[in-house]
Amino acid sequence: MINFEEELKKFHPSTEVEEIQDEIYNHSATDIAGIFEQMFVKKEEEPES
Repeated sequence: MINFEEELKKFHPSTEVEEIQDEIYNHSATDIAGIFEQMFVKKEEEPES
């Protein structure tokens, strides 16, 4: 029978997964809401002609 507690003690996540996870959490990407917000702010700042 498998002893899950012992198996979990042996588990070590892949270094590739950890590196990717760090990149994802430390990278600030603009989502679509941020893009729309920037567009509206820019539009409000433009003088009307």
